[in-house]
Amino acid sequence: MNTPMKRPTVLLISPDPLSSALLEQVLSEQDILAHSIPSLEIGIEQLSDPGEICLVICDTDRLQLAPHEILSNIRSRALLSPLILLSSDDTAGAAMEALRIGFVYYLAKPLTAHTIRVALNHTLAPWAELHRAGHAVSTAFAGIIGRSAQIQLVKHLAKEVAGTDATVLITGESGTGKELFAHAIHQCSARATGPFVAVNCAGIPEHLMESELFGYHQGAFTDAKHNKLGRFQLAEGGTLFLDEIGELSLPAQAKLLRVLEDRLVEPLGDTRNHKVNIRVIAATNEDLPAQIKAGRFRLDLFYRLNVYQLRIPPLRERPDDIEPILESFLNHFRVMHGHRLRGIEPAALALLKRHDWPGNVRELHNVVEGLTITCKSDTILPEHLPPALRNAQTQSASAHDGKMSLLAFGLSFQEMEKKILEEALIKASGNVSEASRLLKMTRNTLRYRMAKYHLS
Repeated sequence: MNTPMKRPTVLLISPDPLSSALLEQVLSEQDILAHSIPSLEIGIEQLSDPGEICLVICDTDRLQLAPHEILSNIRSRALLSPLILLSSDDTAGAAMEALRIGFVYYLAKPLTAHTIRVALNHTLAPWAELHRAGHAVSTAFAGIIGRSAQIQLVKHLAKEVAGTDATVLITGESGTGKELFAHAIHQCSARATGPFVAVNCAGIPEHLMESELFGYHQGAFTDAKHNKLGRFQLAEGGTLFLDEIGELSLPAQAKLLRVLEDRLVEPLGDTRNHKVNIRVIAATNEDLPAQIKAGRFRLDLFYRLNVYQLRIPPLRERPDDIEPILESFLNHFRVMHGHRLRGIEPAALALLKRHDWPGNVRELHNVVEGLTITCKSDTILPEHLPPALRNAQTQSASAHDGKMSLLAFGLSFQEMEKKILEEALIKASGNVSEASRLLKMTRNTLRYRMAKYHLS
């Protein structure tokens, strides 16, 4: 559910009841909150949060302070909002002097509703644009649940790139939420009003890929009874999301590369090129550099896609996110199915945090949905969890029954770390991505530690 955008709040400093009444009336009509105080000395200290004030309107009459003294006084109270000066002096000189020292607008008495509206439109437009953008960003990423430092960093990077039109490559294991991030980037970009068209490259047969992506012209082949727009043209003005890009065949990769280079699409059977205005976001759970070395992915296409890369960490790297994600799923299923589950017992949560989650968030979703069917109490206990989760803990416990201590090997921490790295690299046949998965660390971290111990 979308939350409404915050209403602007204007601070009125005026000892004149007639001016205050007219200002408050116009502000109310504009759906703007008004906070009125009679003087600088009375009221500003009572503000709970000066940062909530987006505009200050100050009536200089009867305040017995010069405009520059008013400005200095307000700034000294941590009010950094733009200021409008209201005065009975209607000379051009007074207005020019007020603007010169830092006021953003000058209102001369007698006031009218029209002049107040003009002043508000002029001064609040930047605030409205800023908060509209911030509201769009917070709404777009609200569906991505997580409190870990890892997921917060990825969300921050995604918000930054959303403000550009750059091509984005999202990497991560299956089930980590790559499409959620792609959709959130689209929602808080300048293309948010355009379409978001998702294509699962692994789900389209190779012989249909070209017609699906680029469309076809009537008569291009036997069953082409009419013109059909491809996904590129359907995404006009918006975002095209190419999921599982690593599954594209080499011929399809070559055609995709040409479109990305010049943004021209040639439908099957058509003699004309069609210009497309789109943003491309691609995603993969494959190790594309390894695919390139194996000759299964084009290096030039990788460079076109990898303008800005976002890596979504697997769930096992961010166990702190398991509880809030689980609670979100419970709330969802409570609304959908009316189950009684309200929470999880700490011991059961500990089991979930020790699980590797090869299916990531999608696997956790399935586990929670199953529990809403099988669990008859209002709290998830260890015995309610699927056998695979409980057995993994039993095996872990039995491994410690022999009371073998790593200290018995007589190795230092550095020596032990080096041996673990060597063992993982041997088991992974030198594949850094596979070794990082075994060690439950990022590839960059593994490469750093390999360099530390001169492992290649």
